[in-house]
Amino acid sequence: MYKATLAYAQQLDKEDKLSYLREQFHIPKDKQGNDWLYFTGNSLGLQPKQTQQYIQQELDDWAKFGVEGHFEAKNPWMPYHEFLTEKMAKIVGAKPLEVVVMNTLTTNLHLLMVSFYQPTKAKYKIVIESDAFPSDRYAVQSQLKFHGFDPEKGLIEWKPRAGEELLRIEDLEQIVSEQGDEIALLLIGGVNYYTGQYLDLKRIAEIGHAKNCMVGIDLAHGAGNISPKLHDSGVDFAAWCTYKYLNSGPGSLAGLFVHEKHAYNKELPRFAGWWNHNKETRFNMRQPFDVMAGGEGWQLSNPPILSMAAIKASLDMFDKVGMDALRQKSEKLTGYFEFLINQIDTDRIKIITPSNPKERGCQLSIQVKNADKSLHQNLTENNIITDWREPDVIRCAPVPMYNSFEDVFRMVEILKGLL
Repeated sequence: MYKATLAYAQQLDKEDKLSYLREQFHIPKDKQGNDWLYFTGNSLGLQPKQTQQYIQQELDDWAKFGVEGHFEAKNPWMPYHEFLTEKMAKIVGAKPLEVVVMNTLTTNLHLLMVSFYQPTKAKYKIVIESDAFPSDRYAVQSQLKFHGFDPEKGLIEWKPRAGEELLRIEDLEQIVSEQGDEIALLLIGGVNYYTGQYLDLKRIAEIGHAKNCMVGIDLAHGAGNISPKLHDSGVDFAAWCTYKYLNSGPGSLAGLFVHEKHAYNKELPRFAGWWNHNKETRFNMRQPFDVMAGGEGWQLSNPPILSMAAIKASLDMFDKVGMDALRQKSEKLTGYFEFLINQIDTDRIKIITPSNPKERGCQLSIQVKNADKSLHQNLTENNIITDWREPDVIRCAPVPMYNSFEDVFRMVEILKGLL
């Protein structure tokens, strides 16, 4: 049983086999030089100290070799994206064939929908969560309009029940059972940005495929947070950013997954570019387009090396630690966090994230009664960095790579005082 004392939190940190990782990150500090209590890895992950070295290596090789760095650099730029593939595939539970790092998240979703959203007059609708991240909503609305459909009629929302915050999988099952003949695509956030709910991807895939619907997953809040096991889930495609839990820096590149069952289908419609053409004949220049197999078949342009160097720095850390160990610590951190919040004698706040650790990542969403942003602003003034999501939620993410149990204890003590 957890204890609500500083000594207990410090003892948990002493027992934590991953506590050494915190020293490998830059922790922002206040004006007095004290570490911020940073709980926004779900928005922007902190910088690993080795990132500068990784980027500097590419700057040095650019200075030293110029264009020859494509072949002569310590990490040759020509195949650089391949250095990321295997480690990224481990994080999301995929085969290397199925994964590529490229572009940014919403760009990747659009490129994937070129291939996997193939509407007909009868079967054209798209299912999303009612509280999907706005970018996903805008993306599918624009796809519907692009194909000549009315987004008002073509968009189906999977909603929580009245008086509830969380989604029920049986409600999605009912939607698809009743309207599946009209649904072409399910595009679902694997971990909901607002509530932190981690959805059953395998079950979602089964529900969609039972009615011949394509199934895609937005893992923006999942990659590096939960273990989605994308290959085993059977979903057709997925995309995710890397600047949250994967600590790759603001606006950095995204990841893409296409299931192996589609890897060799050259007839899938897609946009083409130099970099998804067969790498063996790419530089022959005047060859007809010959698409590559697997995830690389969606990569259009040569990659930005400096951004990839930052991703490489982070992936090397993840590879040494492993997602299993990170998930174990994550569940314990959020369990302690949840325990402490529930000890506060107040009706002004409540946690809307699932209490079952298997149904959440490392985010807890705190709903504020009669909400305005004052509580969040007061936390910020106390050097506790969380984020506010309209209309009434403070999102807090104790990230297992760099947050401590003492962080959690101190945050809740300040929160208690403010309430």
